Amino acid sequence: MAATPPGSTGARPLNVLFITSDQQRGDCFGFEGRKVKTPHLDLLARQGTRFSTCITPSNVCQPSRASILTGLLPMNHGVWDNGVDLDPAIGAAGFGGRFAQAGYSTGFIGKAHFSTKHTFEPTGTPECEFSMKDYPPGWAGPYMGFEHVELVVEGHNRTLPQKPPGGMAYERWYYGDGLGDWKNTLYETHLAPDVGAAQTWHSALPPAFHNSTWVGDRTIEFMRENKDKPFVCWASFPDPHHPFDAPEPWSRMHHPDEVDLPFHRTRDLERRPWWHKASLEGQPQLTRPDMLAHRAKGSRVPAQTDEQMRHMIANYYSMISLIDHNVGRMMIALHDMGLAENTLVIYTTDHGDWLGDHGLILKGPMMYEGLLRVGYIVRGPGIPTGKVVDDPVSTLDTAATLYDYCSIDAGRELQGRSLRPLIDGTGNRDFACNEWKLHPSRTGLALDLRCVRTKTAKLTLELGSGAGELYDLANDPHEMDNLFGNPDHAQLQRELTEMAMSRPRDWQEPLPEPVGMA
Repeated sequence: MAATPPGSTGARPLNVLFITSDQQRGDCFGFEGRKVKTPHLDLLARQGTRFSTCITPSNVCQPSRASILTGLLPMNHGVWDNGVDLDPAIGAAGFGGRFAQAGYSTGFIGKAHFSTKHTFEPTGTPECEFSMKDYPPGWAGPYMGFEHVELVVEGHNRTLPQKPPGGMAYERWYYGDGLGDWKNTLYETHLAPDVGAAQTWHSALPPAFHNSTWVGDRTIEFMRENKDKPFVCWASFPDPHHPFDAPEPWSRMHHPDEVDLPFHRTRDLERRPWWHKASLEGQPQLTRPDMLAHRAKGSRVPAQTDEQMRHMIANYYSMISLIDHNVGRMMIALHDMGLAENTLVIYTTDHGDWLGDHGLILKGPMMYEGLLRVGYIVRGPGIPTGKVVDDPVSTLDTAATLYDYCSIDAGRELQGRSLRPLIDGTGNRDFACNEWKLHPSRTGLALDLRCVRTKTAKLTLELGSGAGELYDLANDPHEMDNLFGNPDHAQLQRELTEMAMSRPRDWQEPLPEPVGMA
């Protein structure tokens, strides 16, 4: 470690606890006004600064997570869609590696998804379903620049945790007491009531065995083991990603009759750009039957009744509340270890979920706010309390922000920018960008999407066809009226198009090929 510690407050370097969930909408916090119970995250927001117009740089996990780690847009780090692995050299040059080189203890706990699980053949990564068995018991990194790694592989209970010698730290712990089959029986038990909501049930698995609890436990232990040295820890919860299967009693925390139903929950595809309908009806281009079945059914949800939507949303809220509980445990641990006043804490997610908006559920190439906008909370020394910043920003800005607060050299030019000037009140932003090249394996379509979000408007372009959609969010927050091509809004469309196309053409060429499906 350097003789003069970077990012120090007094004589002690600043620690970083970076916490993410998976697929959590930007409005699904108590402080946003929805009826989801998040007391600890609400407290974190009051104790710090939150960004009310933060978007994801990509609509799906792998590109978004790689952008968070590296500070690069998807086509620059190369992970342009799910199923494309992050180059280990590019990953190692992300914030985990940069902090490690500066003398920090670096840890990653939970779901990484920097590499693909469901691959066409073995890839050798610890996240590949065919390669996990090649990693010995007790393997704990390094991986993508982080020295200490304890992985949950995927963590979404569409399938049961992979049995040893497969799986990684969580899965091996899960089966390590010899009770794995008993736990699996409970995992698969759908407790009443079951109203037939898609991918939704009350799980009978005791919360002590749930991966949200495990991520909380292992993060606290990592901080305890490293409390006498500067550390950076990324704690990554796999929920509230579908299926919506919070464990009892958490699953009962939100009564279905009391949750918020979407403002507009019917599909109106005739009012939308061509790719909305085509992506819902296209045939995913995959040859493996299990992958094709997942894409055709697991990623597409049929229309739900209001009762089914209420049960789905109630369980989604409850998954968030279980995460919130474990965030609270982490904050208590920081305080008890005397680290709270010297730790920068950030909470965000990789992307959102439509959750019934416009009759859509989960995620895909429709840039509605429920999927695009995410929460972003920052607490720490010198961070204003109770502040809300409405400038448009992105989780892409994470790495640059950490480097700024901790005086770490980024080592390369970043596309993300530090949020510190916005937090301090000395800077501003006009727009934030999102990009997604879709492989035909997802919907049967190859799409090239660019999206730009300002404080009050949003434009999405499909570069291959020239089609697009434009929303005046100040006057149409529910995105009912597509103004693209409307002559009355030609100036707004022109201004946002210039913003979207200002992205430098410095991406990787050729882009890496997919190694599987995710």
